[in-house]
Amino acid sequence: MNRGPVLIDLEGTEAAKPDAAPAVQDDIDAPQGVAMQQVAAIAARRPSRLARWFWLIAITLVGFIVSLAAWDYITGLLTRSPVLGGIATALIGLLLLILCIIGLRELATFGRLRKLDSIQHEAASALASLDLRDARTVVADLEGLYSNREDTAWGRAELKARQGDVLDADGLLGLAETALLAPLDARAQREVEAATRQVATVTAIVPLALADLFTALTANLRMIRRIAEIYGGRSGTLGSWRLTRTVLTHLVATGAVAVGDDLIGSVAGGGVLSKVSRRFGEGVINGALTARVGVAAIEVCRPLPFHAAKKPSVSGLVGRAMSGLFGRD
Repeated sequence: MNRGPVLIDLEGTEAAKPDAAPAVQDDIDAPQGVAMQQVAAIAARRPSRLARWFWLIAITLVGFIVSLAAWDYITGLLTRSPVLGGIATALIGLLLLILCIIGLRELATFGRLRKLDSIQHEAASALASLDLRDARTVVADLEGLYSNREDTAWGRAELKARQGDVLDADGLLGLAETALLAPLDARAQREVEAATRQVATVTAIVPLALADLFTALTANLRMIRRIAEIYGGRSGTLGSWRLTRTVLTHLVATGAVAVGDDLIGSVAGGGVLSKVSRRFGEGVINGALTARVGVAAIEVCRPLPFHAAKKPSVSGLVGRAMSGLFGRD
């Protein structure tokens, strides 16, 4: 038996080119934050005009049928028993009164959101022009916005005592930011951390289908509503939903809900956890995307743009939220 070397003739074959070989995809199964991306897609999706007309006509028709049935029921009850008919009429009147109050509160919510947006634009304009008169107008509007809130009493007193000594727009707005908004910023960041922790925990631990999607949707809605309440007072249901759509539409348009190397690298332990357990890695990424939504909500709801204070970072929020929950790398 021949035990010599075996020679393979490579003549006529193309030599291998290492630089032309396809790249090895190590992260093909890397967590992508599917739940948060689906939440963003659902909230940012604009219904078609046909769908809007469908729901408008359907709600109008149902309201007409219910009103007509209630009218027939009340008139028939009044005919049979005037006392019972009077009680039913009074109850329906109270129900309509409560609905009107709810409607007025929703309108007030939209008014507060417009006020926050107006002050924010005026502050940005004052910082750009460095006009002291415009800055004082912004500070006056800010004091009026928080005049009925006891949690800002100390900040308003501090601002009133020191604003006369500040003679430039930059310093005056910085004083208003540190005196009035610093405690509110801390509360808003705690809300973001709580929502981040909840979304990450449920995604990592609960294996039920759609559980992470439901948790991400409800946690983000509650977080954005709480942030709006912290900066602008009580928030209504429709106002909160509109604000949520505004925040998530902005994030989708800027690509901030996409998972990239910058996000995975900024999350403490995210890369390690994704290699140990896909569910834990997915939880970290969903939590980080929730923190991104929270930062965007803070920027939208905050009456002053970040200038003297530092804008909260996603990595810092996630790191504090995950302390003791996941291992930190």
